[in-house]
Amino acid sequence: MVNTNYYKCPICGNDNPRFIGVRNNHPYCRKCITFRGQEAADDYIQYDYAEYTLSYKLSDDQKRLSNQLVDNFKNGIDSLVHAVCGSGKTEIVLESIKYAIEHNLRVGFAVPRRDVARELFLRFKYIFKENKVVAVYGGCTSVLEADLVCITTHQLFRYEHYFDLLIIDEIDAFPYNGNDVLEAFFKRSLRGRYILLSATPPQSVIEEFKNENKMILRLDTRFHNHPLPVPQIEIHRGLMKYYQLSRVLRRFYAENKPVFVFTPTIDECEQLYQILKFLFKEVDYVHSKKSDRNETIERFRKGQSKILITTAVLERGVTIKNLQVVIFNAHHVLYTSAALIQISGRVGRKIDCPTGEVIFIASKQTKEMESAVREIERADKSLHVMLQGRKAK
Repeated sequence: MVNTNYYKCPICGNDNPRFIGVRNNHPYCRKCITFRGQEAADDYIQYDYAEYTLSYKLSDDQKRLSNQLVDNFKNGIDSLVHAVCGSGKTEIVLESIKYAIEHNLRVGFAVPRRDVARELFLRFKYIFKENKVVAVYGGCTSVLEADLVCITTHQLFRYEHYFDLLIIDEIDAFPYNGNDVLEAFFKRSLRGRYILLSATPPQSVIEEFKNENKMILRLDTRFHNHPLPVPQIEIHRGLMKYYQLSRVLRRFYAENKPVFVFTPTIDECEQLYQILKFLFKEVDYVHSKKSDRNETIERFRKGQSKILITTAVLERGVTIKNLQVVIFNAHHVLYTSAALIQISGRVGRKIDCPTGEVIFIASKQTKEMESAVREIERADKSLHVMLQGRKAK
């Protein structure tokens, strides 16, 4: 009989006997058994030329961090970019990607969510026109090798000691954050250095980056040098919450401003839609289980709906001009400080419309709400001090 007490999974590193089974006298890991399939081949001929196209210039702060990231990569230093929402994190890694490709090195850009991986693929395909770029996510795994691989963290199991440069965005997001299997996939896929990107990195990651050969880079400025919107906290109970929400939405509606209304759960999302559809004509809803969510989001982008009720599915990776945000039931336990900051960061992301409102409507004020407001105010103060310093020069 096989003794599972001494077995360690070669894919995810699990050595807990509780999650190890035996089949045909061979041990297997229950934690990552669903992650099986074709793995990336070792014979892809890496292109040694890369040139990217941007329709806008980087800010001075973006250029500074971009250069530092390239230097870190050259010197074998892993980087954590702790940058505010809307700072242009993707743009500052372009030089590092370019450098790696031109030196025949394998590059991956990973994110936790499939929708974001798909959007990144389309974006990078446009930016790096001369290079082969592929997307790898659930349901899209026919081509695994390219000059640049846009991939979900779930699919990293297909790449064993493969990437010379691996960039992971949204490290604080579900389902990557706190998932030991996905973190093991990340470490297993490396044969070189990595760059982590986050507006709200977990404290455990910050502590890890205090070690040798690691560096934290901060960016407290958005690319257009406008402050982050500081959320307004409104406390109402019972039916007054719904009354206040309708008042806020009527004002935005009259001003022709598109609005995301965030709810903590799918049930609340659908229930709120059933209420608001009697008050507003151009209202819709979206969540992870809605089959036509891409079409729903596209209708909103085109202005065919003005109010979109949503869950955390639109917490990241979305840029809408002149967008306003309301977080309904912001006191809910699912709304951590990090989540509230991320959602707030949906506002003011366009250079020609850099301002907007974020409103927390809640039954009570929580420490998470207070922490989110303090962190945003801290970043805005840092921006103010920096701009004053530049004026003085």
